[in-house]
Amino acid sequence: MRLRNKPWAKDMINENLDLISVHPDSMQGKWQSKFEKEQPLFLEVGSGKGRFITELAKQNPQNNYIAMEVQEGAIALLLKKQVENRLPNLQLLLDNGSKLTELFGENEIDGLYLNFSDPWPKTRHEKRRLTYKAFLSQYQVVLKDDGYIRFKTDNQGLFEYSLISMNNFGMKFDELSLDLHNNEQFNQDNIQTEYEEKFSKKGFRINYLKAHFES
Repeated sequence: MRLRNKPWAKDMINENLDLISVHPDSMQGKWQSKFEKEQPLFLEVGSGKGRFITELAKQNPQNNYIAMEVQEGAIALLLKKQVENRLPNLQLLLDNGSKLTELFGENEIDGLYLNFSDPWPKTRHEKRRLTYKAFLSQYQVVLKDDGYIRFKTDNQGLFEYSLISMNNFGMKFDELSLDLHNNEQFNQDNIQTEYEEKFSKKGFRINYLKAHFES
């Protein structure tokens, strides 16, 4: 979902370049240098307004997190949160998810989150879906051998597509739920995104999976 333009976004980003990287071209394998401590590193592709990744970083100070978003308006709202919180284990990244292997080194990421990605329902837009094989091949490069992907969506069509795409790619499923919020085991530590809370209240079921690449 594309947000309206935020006239103040550029200025805020430029004033806080210690908290956000904008289209970096020399950070491959060096992301740990952005944090106070070298710790396991996790990436969310498509962070939106940032409620999920901000809360995740608060709850897990033993990990480092990168919130990646392509929309300037969205990441500016996330940046507002980070300016207030100054979480030492959270960095922001303004760039496109299709460039992961240009932005990250091999085996640099411990885990990857995909939350409520754009479903791109039209067949001609299949290659834009974040679980399309071209994206999966990049995730495989940047993730460590024991790394994993956690994926949530309310879109049944995208979830079914993703299951098939990941299976065809040879991925293995560790956790799977067609109704996350009514699954006591998997929902216990679930952090809701803004979008997730809004649509689950309207009765939409939340689909969830955790998967890994076979080494």
